[in-house]
Amino acid sequence: MKDRIKFHLDENISQAIANGLRRRGIDVTTTPEQKLIGKLDEEQLAFAVSQKRVIFTQDTDFLRLHHEGTSHYGIAYCQQKSKSVGEIVQGLMLIWQVLGVEEMIDHLEYL
Repeated sequence: MKDRIKFHLDENISQAIANGLRRRGIDVTTTPEQKLIGKLDEEQLAFAVSQKRVIFTQDTDFLRLHHEGTSHYGIAYCQQKSKSVGEIVQGLMLIWQVLGVEEMIDHLEYL
C-alpha cells in the first residue's frame, strides 16, 4: 500500500477546503493553524517539506519555485476562482487516492 499523502494549505485557501478534506479522513494543516501567515513562500514550502506534505496553493510564486528546481514533497495548484470549493476538494481527493508520497516528490499537479 502507498504511503498516504498529507496536505498543507497555503495562506489564501478557504478553511472549507481543509474541513472537507478532514471530513474524508485526510491529514491537513493550514497556514493560519501553523502560525505561518505572512511568511515567505519559501518558508511555507520549507514547512511543508519538514512535514512531508504536499502544499496546495493558488499562488503562482510556487510554480516559479518549482520551475527553479526547489525541492518539495509536491505542489498541487489551482488557478484562483477557476473551481468551486467542492471541485477543489474532489481534485485533492483524487490526488490522495491515486498518488503516493514518493510519486509527489518534486511533482507539480494542476487541478
